[in-house]
Amino acid sequence: MEIEYVLAIASLILLLSILASKASSRLGVPALFVFLVIGMLAGSDGPGGIYFDNAHLAQALGTVALALILFAGGLETDWASIRPILWSGLSLSTLGLLLTALLVGWFARIVLGFSWLEGLLLGAIVSSTDAAAVFSVLKSRGAKLSGRIEPLLELESGSNDAMAVFLTLGFIRLLADPAASVLQLVPMFLWQMALGAGAGYGLGKAMIFLINRLRLEYEGLYPVLSLSLALLTFGATAALGGNGFLAVYLAGIVLGNSRFIHKRSLLRFHDGLAWLMQIIMFLTLGLLVFPSHLVPVMGVSLAVALFLIFVARPVSVFVSLLFAKMNVREKAMISWVGLRGAVPIILATFPLLAGVPKAEVFFNVVFFIVLTSGLLQGTSIPLIARWLKVAAPASARPSSPLEMVTSGDAKSAPVELTIPSNSAIAGKRIVEAGFPPGALIALIGKRDEMVVPSGNTLLEAGDTLLVLADKDALSETRTLVETQ
Repeated sequence: MEIEYVLAIASLILLLSILASKASSRLGVPALFVFLVIGMLAGSDGPGGIYFDNAHLAQALGTVALALILFAGGLETDWASIRPILWSGLSLSTLGLLLTALLVGWFARIVLGFSWLEGLLLGAIVSSTDAAAVFSVLKSRGAKLSGRIEPLLELESGSNDAMAVFLTLGFIRLLADPAASVLQLVPMFLWQMALGAGAGYGLGKAMIFLINRLRLEYEGLYPVLSLSLALLTFGATAALGGNGFLAVYLAGIVLGNSRFIHKRSLLRFHDGLAWLMQIIMFLTLGLLVFPSHLVPVMGVSLAVALFLIFVARPVSVFVSLLFAKMNVREKAMISWVGLRGAVPIILATFPLLAGVPKAEVFFNVVFFIVLTSGLLQGTSIPLIARWLKVAAPASARPSSPLEMVTSGDAKSAPVELTIPSNSAIAGKRIVEAGFPPGALIALIGKRDEMVVPSGNTLLEAGDTLLVLADKDALSETRTLVETQ
């Protein structure tokens, strides 16, 4: 096919996906799953009739897309919000994920007649969660989750992909080499995670230095620079035997929680790039599946999906959060929002390429589980949140009309802080709130307008403050805003 036809068809599918995402918000279905269905419809079994059966290309595209999505997620992660729940999040992404894999593996052994290793491989593949799908549903419904639920889900989804990839590759290795021992995976795990964490932190610091010190002639080169550094972080770490997904996520966190020039425009660039990667990833995976092949495994796949949703996920959450300072309703909500997204489908291509017996069964079962999770859990998240009384209204956040650019070594940097509903300063005027002398409130976002404040301006819950402050004053201001 000529390149112009390829470009025309690809752009039309992308455009259709974006337009369909508007309808998905009204139906309460995550937009990402709409992209997946459009890919299926465009495939060989659908009206589109596009034949695509290249698992290697799909895996390569998915790997690159996931690395860039994790980097963008790290950039948007607020260290101050995840620090109080750091150990709970790590427990969910390691112990919780391992328990999910073990329970699903046991159930698959009974229902599908798999061996223990085959069952554990299936459990590892479907153990990773996708918070992007969760937050797209909440945003479309104008709601959010209260307390520490959202930052915990964000941290879990960003960090558990590394563990899922390791377990998947580890179990494939054990299946390919019957003489190999599970104990051999322990040093490999320690090396991958240690190198991934070290490389992510070190290269994240290097990114800050390069972006601030290179002083490029053209502003348009900064997105290219940050993109190349993100891909270098993933590729170099993986080439050395480390976990590239963990490295690129940590590098994003390190960079996103630091000061660097053109920060706002770079964050917007990587957010848009992450959306493009998600659309491409879901469309490609939708093209890869043959819906007619799902029919023979529909019954057993539904059984595994329901076991994962109602048994494996809740058990793993409650066990891994046993010592967390969260009530039963919050833990139940975390259990319900463990949506499965594109990562399990990408991981399901690994057995296909490794020549594992029953590899096509793995892929079809995993695909059906992801669809079931999106339709059942995705559509009911706002309802379950209200039923468990953990829903909080999403505050309207107007876009700032200012594009403030500071140098990386500036003593002060603009930061946006949103006043929570239970903040002690809500209902007070600026002059009464007690802001530190080194903090300047430049603008206040109130619903759909921006206000230039004075000392007499009333602060309300949901207001977004654009604060200019140095590091110490910003820390005091953040504490003041978040104090109940």
